[in-house]
Amino acid sequence: MMDVRRAGERYRGGDPQAGIESRHAFSFGAHYDPDNLRFGALIACNEERLAPGAGFDEHPHSHTEIVTWVVEGELTHRDSRGHETTVRPGDVQRLSSAGGVRHVERNDADAPLAFVQMWLAPLEPGGEPAYDLVRGIADSTPYAVPEAGAMLHVRRPAAGERTALPDAALAYVHVVRGTVRIGPHELGPGDAVRAADERDLEAVAGPGPAELLVWEMRG
Repeated sequence: MMDVRRAGERYRGGDPQAGIESRHAFSFGAHYDPDNLRFGALIACNEERLAPGAGFDEHPHSHTEIVTWVVEGELTHRDSRGHETTVRPGDVQRLSSAGGVRHVERNDADAPLAFVQMWLAPLEPGGEPAYDLVRGIADSTPYAVPEAGAMLHVRRPAAGERTALPDAALAYVHVVRGTVRIGPHELGPGDAVRAADERDLEAVAGPGPAELLVWEMRG
């Protein structure tokens, strides 16, 4: 089963007056949709754009694995556990909020910032918060989130190149940039595929390079 969700179907959020534009793939905040609460462990896949100087003031999280992928610009992260970092394109940042943590996310640079933030529900609640940052992750190195029974794969196929997608009980594919074909479906930036029990799937890049974020999850 493959369920294609288009970029134009995302829920609009954020605060444009404050320089924050958000596009939500799942039910989020005021955009409550009981038929679109989650897919496997994934409970949010938000496209965020922050103007220079804009950001999210300190706010709490708990019982959520928060994984962030910067598309362009630089993201400043600060949290109540003492971590302060700058996340750049190619880095994977993860905040395990566990029993509770507070953080700030800002664009302190002079250029626009775009990032994708994905939230996953842990297999067990509670525990101690944790923070991880991997610089310049390679396509061949999946990023494991064992707390949620999930693994993130980054795929950057060149023009016309085929790239295999993981065989998994559940797979979620988000197109960051470029165009790809998965099965009969042509996909562009912001589009996503939710696949269940599919095997031997491939993504074929269009006339230019593409970038995909692929979650491999338990059923």
